[in-house]
Amino acid sequence: MKIARFTHGETISFGVVDEEEHELVVLKADPMFAGYEPTGERVPLTEAKLLAPVIPRSKVIAVGKNYRDHAAEMGGEAPTEPLLFLKPNTSVIGPGDAIVLPRQSEQVEHEGELAVVIGRIAKNVSEADADQVIFGYTIANDVTARDLQRRDGQWTRAKGFDSFCPLGPVIDTDVDFAAGTIETSVNGERRQDGRLADLVHSVPAIVAYASSVFTLLPGDVILTGTPAGVGPIVDGDTVEVTISGLGSLSNPVRAAQ
Repeated sequence: MKIARFTHGETISFGVVDEEEHELVVLKADPMFAGYEPTGERVPLTEAKLLAPVIPRSKVIAVGKNYRDHAAEMGGEAPTEPLLFLKPNTSVIGPGDAIVLPRQSEQVEHEGELAVVIGRIAKNVSEADADQVIFGYTIANDVTARDLQRRDGQWTRAKGFDSFCPLGPVIDTDVDFAAGTIETSVNGERRQDGRLADLVHSVPAIVAYASSVFTLLPGDVILTGTPAGVGPIVDGDTVEVTISGLGSLSNPVRAAQ
């Protein structure tokens, strides 16, 4: 099932995507908290503006160097335990929203990733029970000011600027990890091409590890890492991250005004 958060007119709503009819089945409330009761209204996808499918009330947790090829291109090896860092919820934007290049950086890069959306309060969850606290999955771009990341020696500023966490276009409650692929392109040129099965630390392992550190709250988002091929984005570019079965997340890139 694919769930969208969208505007139609002046109203923000949630809906289930009817892919055959190219429509949104409008729900009475956020299904994470209120279930899937429909209003009886349907909205054509062409008439809706898709928003970030979730705005984390608490935090965005991310995992660094979780593909071996990306760890190698960064000059190291994949950590033996998940390498966690945080992005503020103010970094979240939706499909079509602009990634704004901060004046402080001269080297901003894309990092296409699979994102996990938490649906229940969770603490010290086992890997075996991780699926019970996952609401679904979406696409993310862990935008990074690489020069600031090197300069600071830690990642908060480099990863945390406003607009540095595009999410969307929908939340899917089921993802094929065995056959799933992830690609990132810039202006139509493919930069990243990976397989979800190549995650060093699996989704259940990441959820278990993160929940041993933080209490996970409904709406929290976990970014699972990026494959090799990260590279620069500049004013005027368009970045598109595609995950098989989940769709594509596209965002223009703009210089700060």
